Amino acid sequence: MNKDINKILLLAVSVIAAIPAVAQHSTMLVRTTDGAVVRTNVSDVDKITFSDTTYSLTASGDRILSYDEVRWPDDRLIPQFLKPATRVRTLDMNAASLSDAERLMFCTLEGIVNRTRPRILLYNHQEEPQNTWPQAHSLKALVVAPAYPYRLVSFFKDEVKGLVLYSTEKSEHYANLAATIAGLEDLLPVTAEIQEKLVANGIDLPVVEDLTSLTMTTAANIYNYLHTKYWSRCNHRLLVSERPGIPYVHDIASATGAAVVWLDPRNNAEKVVLDKFLKDLTPGRDIVLGWYAEERSGIGEATRYGLCTVPADFFENATIYSGVKKAVVIPPVPKRPKLENKVYAAVYISDGDNIQYCQHAMVKIFAQSGRGKMPLNWTISPALADFSPAMLNYYYRRATTNDCFVSGPSGLGYAMPYDAFNKKWNSIGSSVFTPYTKLTQRYLEKAGLRVITVWDNVNKVQRDAYADHCPYLYGVTVQDWERQTGRIAAVVQKDKLAFVPNYPCYANGVDVITDFFNRDIKSFDGTAPMFVSGQATVWDAGPDKLVELKTKLDALSPGNVNIVRADHFFSYYNEAHHLPFDLTMMDSMKISTSEARNAAALAADGSPSEKYMWVSATNDGRAWLQFDFGEPFSISRFVARHAEAAGLEPGLNTRAFTVETSLDGTNWTAAATVADNTSAVTDLAFEARAARYVRMTITNAGDDGTARIADVEIYGSH
Repeated sequence: MNKDINKILLLAVSVIAAIPAVAQHSTMLVRTTDGAVVRTNVSDVDKITFSDTTYSLTASGDRILSYDEVRWPDDRLIPQFLKPATRVRTLDMNAASLSDAERLMFCTLEGIVNRTRPRILLYNHQEEPQNTWPQAHSLKALVVAPAYPYRLVSFFKDEVKGLVLYSTEKSEHYANLAATIAGLEDLLPVTAEIQEKLVANGIDLPVVEDLTSLTMTTAANIYNYLHTKYWSRCNHRLLVSERPGIPYVHDIASATGAAVVWLDPRNNAEKVVLDKFLKDLTPGRDIVLGWYAEERSGIGEATRYGLCTVPADFFENATIYSGVKKAVVIPPVPKRPKLENKVYAAVYISDGDNIQYCQHAMVKIFAQSGRGKMPLNWTISPALADFSPAMLNYYYRRATTNDCFVSGPSGLGYAMPYDAFNKKWNSIGSSVFTPYTKLTQRYLEKAGLRVITVWDNVNKVQRDAYADHCPYLYGVTVQDWERQTGRIAAVVQKDKLAFVPNYPCYANGVDVITDFFNRDIKSFDGTAPMFVSGQATVWDAGPDKLVELKTKLDALSPGNVNIVRADHFFSYYNEAHHLPFDLTMMDSMKISTSEARNAAALAADGSPSEKYMWVSATNDGRAWLQFDFGEPFSISRFVARHAEAAGLEPGLNTRAFTVETSLDGTNWTAAATVADNTSAVTDLAFEARAARYVRMTITNAGDDGTARIADVEIYGSH
């Protein structure tokens, strides 16, 4: 039961987190060990206690947090919630036959409760088996009987302060206004009918806010009212755009004090109000979550402000799944054979930018028996690195070497620099696009995605931004829906990053892909490599249908067409065009190392994850790795990912090392020297030089003297 209590800091508790009652930007977690107070990570927290202040506590002793007290680092899309309770209360809202208005109330309750500690999980819109995601997140359930759904409110009624009463008689948009206020005030949004049901179930909460007397009837007026009266109190990190009556991401909205709106920028009055919200968000940090009344106008309007949208209109339980701290385990990349004068074809599967698709429909499609029989490139959202890292791991763990994961449009979240249907640029200047590409870089690396698709085109300024600020990228595909005069051309930006058109894009069948690819393949003469790339709409052409493509393409040019992974495609593309490519991806590469605890191959397997990290067997801080590429290349870049890139402590990063090159393996030339390194990734560019061998000599491995290399990439060209 809720109670007010003077809670004194207990030094007997092994892990202690002190959270001052101040604005969220000042929130700090600390632990006390042998009398010393030091900062700690939220994932280490087992119990929260407080000193010299009166707080409201849950029955289990957790301090009840308001929306502006959650820990929200600048480098996260959503807050860092505590790990879920040992057992969480679950309710199947479908089995309970709840109305949309009731579901809205329950989702809001979920957010308010889970911001303190995740303890509620709701089943709502599900295509996947119900136990899929709870099992993937190692959650144990205390089931609330669907026949008595309001018992869930009873369990947590002491953590809410009352009700916000609304009616949709004048406009459905009052539901979003009520949901916004509910998150700010710790209230439940209810209609009169729901209030009666609460009372009938013994839950008699006071009406704190009554919206039923408001007379506004248009979306523009209602959300302008929201902006005028409540926006200054909302967080300005996240804007939720969700159709009223679709109760899904409201848990994250109420947990964070986000404004919930549904404004159509095709309507000028509504566009004016939407722009008021968007202009207060910060490019390169903040996002829009949800969806829009019309795709291109909504995505385009956010893009104008340098913001991306994470499509999530039916995403469930963000506040509990994001609280499960699991490191993303990025699969190793299989080595690729030598480049030949062949046709290299890459096929992308659409819609992975929408995290609700990743949560629901993709589970079934990924289970099709055709998956794994040929290389396919699955779009998936890098935002899942924050929203649900365990969801990424679910797919990564099941992937075959023929399954490559890439980002959908146009990196972190959905941005649309150019709208090919309406023939207009949504974003031109670098001032808004550069922050977006920097944000994209961070999340591509967190999620392990090396290729993105861009809708619908990019100009030079935007290509420069990707080339300058996304060093993790192997390549970019661009799709303009074949609406240009002719066909957009492949472009290499700054002699390193290739932009290749998807032709076709959003194809609805194997025959369409075959026809488009044949427009190039029919002229293949075998004198040089050829590259074709296209995208299939997942709803029409999943793995079971796409496997037919192997036979169809082989018939066009027997023995000459290789369907490949996206990372291999861009590796081959760069090599064929005499551009730098990651030499460690070649199957002819050999690695030798100093004495180590595991296989030398782990030092350059394409995965920085701890499971695949190379670790030396010595403890004196010295070790070495040597790479042999079998023939000379013009080598110009060396990238090392250290312990922190694998999720370990920064103090274990390689502190000092040298990079040398050689033509014969005997005579060595220094390429770079690194001292006092504290970064997770060292990315070294140097003057190109001919070399067959590259050697990394570690002279200071870090705090414990054990050398750890999460991954190495070495770039060279012919």
